[in-house]
Amino acid sequence: MPVFQHTATYEASAEDVWAWYDSPGAFRRIMPEWEGIQPVEAGALVDGAKTRFRIRLGPLRPMWVARHHGVVPGEVFCDVMEKGPFGAWDHEHRFVANQDGTCNIKDTVQWRLPFHPLTFWTAPFTVKGRLNQMFAYRTLRVQQDLERIAAFADQPRQSILISGSTGLIGMQLCAFLAAAGHRITRLIRPSTTLPPDAAQDAVVVWDDQTGEVLEGDLNGFDTVIHLAGAGIGDKRWNAKRKEIIRTSRTVPTNHLARLLANLERPPATFLCGSAIGFYGNRGDEVLDETSTAGENLLAEICQAWESAAQPAIDAGLRTVFLRTGLVTTPMGGALQKLLLPTNLGAGGPVGGGKQFYSWISLDDQIYAIHHLMMTAACEGPYNLTAPTPVRQKAFAKALGKVMRRPWFAPAPGFALRIMFGEMGQALVLDGQRVQPTRLLESGYTFAHEDLESCLRQCLGRQRLG
Repeated sequence: MPVFQHTATYEASAEDVWAWYDSPGAFRRIMPEWEGIQPVEAGALVDGAKTRFRIRLGPLRPMWVARHHGVVPGEVFCDVMEKGPFGAWDHEHRFVANQDGTCNIKDTVQWRLPFHPLTFWTAPFTVKGRLNQMFAYRTLRVQQDLERIAAFADQPRQSILISGSTGLIGMQLCAFLAAAGHRITRLIRPSTTLPPDAAQDAVVVWDDQTGEVLEGDLNGFDTVIHLAGAGIGDKRWNAKRKEIIRTSRTVPTNHLARLLANLERPPATFLCGSAIGFYGNRGDEVLDETSTAGENLLAEICQAWESAAQPAIDAGLRTVFLRTGLVTTPMGGALQKLLLPTNLGAGGPVGGGKQFYSWISLDDQIYAIHHLMMTAACEGPYNLTAPTPVRQKAFAKALGKVMRRPWFAPAPGFALRIMFGEMGQALVLDGQRVQPTRLLESGYTFAHEDLESCLRQCLGRQRLG
């Protein structure tokens, strides 16, 4: 059978790297963002444990079932495909401790395509390029995770309650924090359906519109991270939708802040979601956390959102507001919506392209939240954006370059207003030139300051030597 081999070196001990791989969050963290993989079950690193996930093959979503075997804790584990798109697949992960305290992982994959005597010639197009990109992505993701975990290795692991845990950011945040050794509990509503691989996770159930805790206890957590809220760009705005966007943020935040303030054993830290929409549409003005609030709808919602957390501040909880920018990942948000028009050659400047996009990679979004959680001196608002905001025209150009598609076909602003109304104006045509001043001053270092490098990693288009 054909054999694929890859060796990666990590600036961490074999024990720490094995612990990362053996964590409940590792499988979600290691899956490439562009592949559209849907985890169903993440098996532990023991013989016979099975991992199940759905992959994307054009319009199809076949199931991949892998069984672990040959497990020697701290040294090696293998997974063999029992069901999936390949004719055969057997993957050995071997952990090698180096004398300088680092660790190598040597991956060896024996694989075969279905009908291999007829299809082997397609491998350079269908298999080898994807494997090279996948392992390059995996190497960088694991190394970055280990570095961020090591930065706070001297601090105790925390018990963390997270709302909005089934969202784009929440799912990856839970996975990373679990890989870092923290104990995760999800704050959910009775109607929430957890993804299959998280169905056994600890939960606290509440009615977010009344503040009633229906199952579990809010006492005893070290940190509460509140990310829940209706999607801003999911549906066209009308009066009803705008009210849902507002109340899904302000009402639960106020209820949760009041509940936490009155606990016998309250958390030390409360991290609350917010957005750079706080600043409104400000053109070329450079904005940081000292800038005044804006005056449009999103600015008003963000102000009310942050004000709703006041009971937690009054009770002495260290409260941090996460003013998030444009989270850049093909798994959701704006980038996901831009992929199709860009592939069709229609991803050019929108409304002139002069408006600023203050973006942040999904990795930096997760790492920044972790940094703010673990840094006791951090309190108040923090802009979660890369320090290099770009004009929309430059964003389109970078995306077109990475995807090898033309980027100059313009979309007039009036067309966006006709198609999406007020939402199109606020989310696409308006802009903010935001700087993460306080985040940088707190000692945070970005994984992605450059937009093109971010796009290449998350879209599987890295330049490989």
